[in-house]
Amino acid sequence: MPADLSDVPADLREPVAAALAAVGVDDGHLAVEIVDAERIRELNREHRGVDEPTDVLSFPIDELGPAAGPRELGDVAICPELCVDMSLAETVVHGVLHLCGHDHETDGGEMLALQGKVLESLR
Repeated sequence: MPADLSDVPADLREPVAAALAAVGVDDGHLAVEIVDAERIRELNREHRGVDEPTDVLSFPIDELGPAAGPRELGDVAICPELCVDMSLAETVVHGVLHLCGHDHETDGGEMLALQGKVLESLR
């Protein structure tokens, strides 16, 4: 069964599906919400203790990393007005990879390399 992308804006479903395929998640559910700068700042403060707005936040639920589904992956919040260095597609791929257990701060560049491959596959 394919991943449930019903809670993902239609224009972001293709990059979300590509990110999930890249990590081998083919059955599960996640949600993507588009928020304004004030809301993402509030989320960042509540969940990370950082009182600053940011472009994307990921809230993983099952934290299994790449694994077969069905799974409840979690939520991604994106603030388009703060995505100055990345497109919305790149931002959502970044967030989905975080949901799937990847962390660019600790993996020696693996996540960002995978992100680049996913984005290249969409061109």
